Amino acid sequence: MERKEALLQDVVIKFAGDSGDGMQLTGLQFTNNTALLGIDLATFPDFPAEIRAPQGTLPGVSGYQIRFSSDRVYTPGDLCDVLVAMNAAALKANLKSLKPAGKIIVNIDGFDAKNLRLANYADGVNPLEDGSLDSYEVIKIDVTKMTRESLKEFTDLGMKEKDRAKNMFVLGFLYWMYNRSLDNTITFLTEKFGKKETILQSNIKVLQAGFNYGDTTETFTTRYRVEKAKLPPGSYRSIMGNQSLAYGLIAASEKSGLPLFLGTYPITPASDILHELSKHKNFGIRTFQAEDEIAGITSAIGAAYGGSLGVTTTSGPGMALKGEAMGLAVMLEIPLLIVDIQRGGPSTGLPTKTEQSDLLQAYYGRNGECPMPVISASTPSDCFSAVYEAVRIAVQHMTPVIFLSDGYIANGAEPWKFPQSSDLAPIEVKFKTELGFDEEKFMPYLRDEKLVRPWAVPGTPGLEHRIGGIEKQNITGNVSYDPENHQLMVKIRQEKVDKIADYIPEQKLDSGAEKGKVLVLGWGSTYGAIKSAAMELQEEGYAVSHAHLRYIRPFPKNLGDILRNFDHVLIPEINNGQLVKIIRDQYLIDAKGYNKIMGIPITKTELVTEIKKYFTE
Repeated sequence: MERKEALLQDVVIKFAGDSGDGMQLTGLQFTNNTALLGIDLATFPDFPAEIRAPQGTLPGVSGYQIRFSSDRVYTPGDLCDVLVAMNAAALKANLKSLKPAGKIIVNIDGFDAKNLRLANYADGVNPLEDGSLDSYEVIKIDVTKMTRESLKEFTDLGMKEKDRAKNMFVLGFLYWMYNRSLDNTITFLTEKFGKKETILQSNIKVLQAGFNYGDTTETFTTRYRVEKAKLPPGSYRSIMGNQSLAYGLIAASEKSGLPLFLGTYPITPASDILHELSKHKNFGIRTFQAEDEIAGITSAIGAAYGGSLGVTTTSGPGMALKGEAMGLAVMLEIPLLIVDIQRGGPSTGLPTKTEQSDLLQAYYGRNGECPMPVISASTPSDCFSAVYEAVRIAVQHMTPVIFLSDGYIANGAEPWKFPQSSDLAPIEVKFKTELGFDEEKFMPYLRDEKLVRPWAVPGTPGLEHRIGGIEKQNITGNVSYDPENHQLMVKIRQEKVDKIADYIPEQKLDSGAEKGKVLVLGWGSTYGAIKSAAMELQEEGYAVSHAHLRYIRPFPKNLGDILRNFDHVLIPEINNGQLVKIIRDQYLIDAKGYNKIMGIPITKTELVTEIKKYFTE
């Protein structure tokens, strides 16, 4: 049988099945395999909204999308070239995201009468038999049967245990289809199941069976290959956003010389930061899983008061609970990092779905006049440098800082050209260790040119002081109810945050001319979609530029000048219009919003359509 090899430039695959089908693991292994080949990629894990939705139902579908390319990749793709559907519900939930004439790889065992009924197909309707998929290339494989057949010699495994390995069959088949080696996944399985020989060997056997199925079945005459991407030279690894964030915190701890303390309470999608940091006690990291959100942040405040790098992590509902303690940290004027991995809300909302819905909460969501710097990450790898910068601002300006990421960034992955320690700018920390020659008594709110008060570790001789949540007298820090003093302190705290603009870089355009018809201004995880849309339109001759914010409070000093250089400012957000309100308020320009609130990212295609509207006026 003659085999052909086709060279592809760009491929998008969506793995979909029940949450127990191992689609996240399958996608992650395919991602790691792709990264090892030097191919650029972006991923979008799509977790079911319910933790234990009934098997075979639409709410129980778990998905993992990966786009890989020999060109630079900025999004996980708008539509899929290949859909892997392990059952009828997975097909029904994801068919709309498949390109015309795309490939569908189905496990036919997942399309029996029971699965079709659970997926809400009408009685007697089977999409594999009624011609509704004739416009697609459908590859029907009885994955369940072949998995069991390949494991018939494993008599000590029950049928359910054997069926758990069927995701390895699919992975092996895709490795064959895209001309890949099995080695990295075999290594992964060996590390994961090395002490469980039967489980290890059964998974390897099924992985090889899937590969051999593609290699020996005459139906498949073409294999595909994607060339290595032309990335800047250096050492790369695949990184997920929460991993990247954890490593940024570790690096900041090392560079500042401050021991890292994480006080937190588990919450989706932030919990992975706790899990990752708890693995690195060799760096002197202490992680504390508190009994609730309030205990988590107050323990971090205590650590910061004691001279550590205090960090707390959460999502929107948890940040609401932390609000009073965040105000305490503002009044104390101590460094603290509040990491908010945003998700759909309000209340419990959409725990596993992404949203940029907490910006106004970060800006205004505390009692009283309570200003805090706000820093945002744009991509999974950007979390490292963005959180490193957030730590620098916190410790050098003696202020709590809110760091914003979201579920899309947290769980997505991309290649990361990781820095060497020598590449990282130092984070200089100054503790006050003694009274000055002209000081008779320690004044905890005596400020420097940045309006920053001294950081004195409790127990330092001669620097005894008291801080708390009641208003402070200027300079002395004594409790004060004086009206004029309160107004002065409110103004000083705001001015201190505003002055941070003197110590951050000016805003730069990501792409496009300095003046033009349309500026697309973004923040957070809209980065890839905006960048891709802007580049496509620029190639077509449209006067479109793109700027993306890392510093949201305070804004870079030149942002207003940039905004006024364009006829229109468009702000895409995965919320109901939050940054656009702040921009209108601060710069008095008629910025327009483009908003998507579905728990899924904005796509390049819809942004291109939206931006073009401004050129028909």
